Amino acid sequence: MTTLPPFPLPATPSIPDEHLASTPALDLFKLAAAEFIHSVLPEVDVEKAFEGVESGKTGKNVQGDFTVAVPRFRLKAKPNEVAEKLVAAFKPTPYLASITANGAFVFFNCQVNALASLVLNQVNTQTYLTPDEDHSALSTFANLSLSDSGADKPPAGLKLLKKNGYGTNQSGKGKNIIVEFSSPNIAKPFHAGHLRSTIIGAFLANLYEANGYNVLRMNYLGDWGKQFGILAVGFERYGSEEELEKDAITHLYDVYVKINKDGETDESIHDRAREFFVKMEAGDEEAVSLWKKFRDLSIVKYKETYARLNIYFDLYSGESQVSQKAQTDALEALQKSGIVEESQGALIVDLRKYKLEKTVVRKKDGTSVYITRDIGGAVERYEKYKFDKMVYVVASQQDLHLAQFFKVLDLMGYDWAKTLQHVNFGMVLGMSTRKGTAVFLEQILDESKRVMHDVMRKNEDKYAAIEDPEYTSDKLGITAVKVQDMSGKRINNYEFKWERMTSFEGDTGPYLQYAHVRLSSVERKNAPDVVLPPPAERPSAIDTSLLTEPKAREILLLLGQYPDVVRAALKSLEPSTICTFAFRLSHLISSAWETLIVKGQPRDVALARLWLYVSAKDVLGSAMRLLTLEPLERM
Repeated sequence: MTTLPPFPLPATPSIPDEHLASTPALDLFKLAAAEFIHSVLPEVDVEKAFEGVESGKTGKNVQGDFTVAVPRFRLKAKPNEVAEKLVAAFKPTPYLASITANGAFVFFNCQVNALASLVLNQVNTQTYLTPDEDHSALSTFANLSLSDSGADKPPAGLKLLKKNGYGTNQSGKGKNIIVEFSSPNIAKPFHAGHLRSTIIGAFLANLYEANGYNVLRMNYLGDWGKQFGILAVGFERYGSEEELEKDAITHLYDVYVKINKDGETDESIHDRAREFFVKMEAGDEEAVSLWKKFRDLSIVKYKETYARLNIYFDLYSGESQVSQKAQTDALEALQKSGIVEESQGALIVDLRKYKLEKTVVRKKDGTSVYITRDIGGAVERYEKYKFDKMVYVVASQQDLHLAQFFKVLDLMGYDWAKTLQHVNFGMVLGMSTRKGTAVFLEQILDESKRVMHDVMRKNEDKYAAIEDPEYTSDKLGITAVKVQDMSGKRINNYEFKWERMTSFEGDTGPYLQYAHVRLSSVERKNAPDVVLPPPAERPSAIDTSLLTEPKAREILLLLGQYPDVVRAALKSLEPSTICTFAFRLSHLISSAWETLIVKGQPRDVALARLWLYVSAKDVLGSAMRLLTLEPLERM
C-alpha cells in the first residue's frame, strides 16, 4: 500500500493536520496547484490562486482534471506567456502529475494513486459512522421542545442523512433556519401543486442540513378563512359523519364542490359562510369545534401521504395558530408605522412606489386577510425561534404576495425581514390520469406504482428475488414522480409525461434506482470469492494504486466532486444540481462494467475495483437521499 507523503500545507488558506481527513479530497489537489502557482507567481497569493483552480470542467478544449484561466489573475504579462512560464517551472509532486497549457489556460492532472487513496478513504470514513457518532437528521433547533407541535416521526425505515457524512460540510454551523413548505389547504385533497412545494421544500431542508444548518421543517397549513364558512354551510347540507370518519379529505372535498356549485346561484350561501367565519374569529365554541374536527381529520390523512413520500415535518402550524393578539399587534404596528391608509372601509398599504401594487391588510368587515396573518406569524416565529433565515417554498403565482409581505415587514422596521427568502417554482402541466381526467396526487402515486409493478413482473427471476414487491414498486413509482419533477430548473413549468416517468433508460427516476440496485448487487455477486474487509481495515488492506484505468480515474474524479456539488446546490437552491450529478455518476458506472470487471480478476485488483463500486453506491445513495428518494437494494 503506497503511503502519501505529508501534504505541504501553505499558511493561507490554512488547513490544520487534524482537518485533513475532512477536507474534500479535490480541495487538497486544488491547494497543491494553488501553492505551485504562488511559488512561480508570488504576486498571486495562495487564496486567490485556490479560487482560480476549477474542477469538473468538460468540453473538447479541457485537457486536464483542473483548469486555471490565467487572465483572472489580472497580471501585467500576457496570459499566454504566464501559462508557458508555469508549464516550464512545473515538477511532479505526490499530488500533481503533469501540467499543460493551451493559450491562456493551464491544466493540471492529479496523481491517480493520490486521487484513489484520498477519495476512497474519505467516502469510506465519512460514510460508515462509529456507533457513538451523532447521525440524527432531526436537527431541530437546540433545546426546542416539539412535544406539542404535532411533529412527525420520520417514516419507518428512513435512513437519515448523516450529519458529517461524505459530501456534507459545516458552513452553516450554529445557524438556525426555518423551511416552510407543502402547506396544503385543509379539507382539500393533496394535488399536483402541493407536490412541488412538498418535494422541493423537503430537498431544501435536507440540503441546508447537509451544509451544517440547524433546520426546522414547518408545514404552515391553510386552515383558516372564509372557505371554512363555505365548508360548514356545505356540511350542514351534504355532510355525513360516517363518510367524514372514513375519508375526511375526500368527503369534505365533495361537500366543498357541491356547495360552491350551489353558491353560483344562491348568494345567501356566501353570506352565511362569512357569518360563520366571523364566529370562528370571535371564538364561538360551536364554530371552532366543527372547524377543529375538519382540521384534525385532514391532518391525519396528510401525514399518511407524507410518510409515503418519505417526508416528515418537525412542526405543523397554520394560519389558525397565529394568535389573535399577534394579528392585532401586527395591525397596530402597521398603523403606527404610518404606512397604512383607509380605502372604502378597508385598511391598505400602498406599495406602488416599489412596483408592488396595493395590498389589503384588513377587510372592511374587520376580518383578517392572508398578509395580516403572515405578518403576525412571522413576528411570532422570530420571537420564539430567533431564526437566522426563513425560507418560504411557494409557487411562482404567489411572487407578488410574498414580495409585498417581505416589503411590509421591512417598512415596519424589522431588521430580520431581510433574512426571509421566497423559493418559487413553476407549474406541473398535464398531470392527469391516462383517461385524461383531473387527478389528485394519491391517484398518480397509485397508478405509477401499478405501472412499475407491471414492469417488474416481466422478469420472473428477478421478481421472485424481491422480498416485498408492493413496497418496491411503490418506491419506484414515487422515485419516478419526484425525479421527473426535480430534474429540471424549478422555476420552469414542465409537462408531466407518463412515458418518460416510467422509462428505465435515460434521465429518469427508475434509471437512478436501477443504477443503485446494480451497484448493490456487485458485492452479492462476487461473494464469497471477493469480500471487502470491514471499513476500518480497508485503507491498509486494499491497494488503490491498482485503479489505473481511465474509466476508474473518471469515476474517482466525479466522486471527488460530490462535496463541491452539494455546496453549489446551496447557492442555486436547485434540486436539478444534485439530479444531474446522480445521472452523470449512473451513466459513468454503466459505461464501466465491461472494463472494470471484478469477477475472475486477481484478488488485489478485484478488491480495489469492488471498493470503487461500493464507494460509488454510497455516494449515489447519498445524492438520492438528499433528493428525498429511498435507494433500493433490489428490484
